[in-house]
Amino acid sequence: MTRGEIGDTLALVNAILNGTSGLLIVLGRLAIAQRNANVHRALMLGAFTTSAIFLTSYLTRVFLTGTHRDLHEGGLHTLYLVILATHVVLAIVVVPMILRSIFLAWKKRLVEHRRIARWTFPVWLYVSVTGVFVYVILYRIPV
Repeated sequence: MTRGEIGDTLALVNAILNGTSGLLIVLGRLAIAQRNANVHRALMLGAFTTSAIFLTSYLTRVFLTGTHRDLHEGGLHTLYLVILATHVVLAIVVVPMILRSIFLAWKKRLVEHRRIARWTFPVWLYVSVTGVFVYVILYRIPV
């Protein structure tokens, strides 16, 4: 298997990890809405673990193959750039938010946890979903 083939495979794995993380985040939110804290905790730790594995896999792919340019033109390229820019900025912003949310929950500081989780949830979900969109545009939509 060539570096390029490994990179393409890792890109697919990364999209699956992003999608899985997004699904776990939504299910975790639903669990807490149903007042099922144990299921919520398990799902959110699953989302965190999935996101951590994603980051490791993503960095491995970039190390092996570098970043990929979008070769599309026009509106799709503009959409890609907007999605990518917001995805990258929010991916950086959300890391300390996630870590703080987990820390507060771990320490049972639930009022503070709820306060930051209200913001962490949509940002983390957006980053997960847009990660899948970036993959689809780069790898699945023909140029």
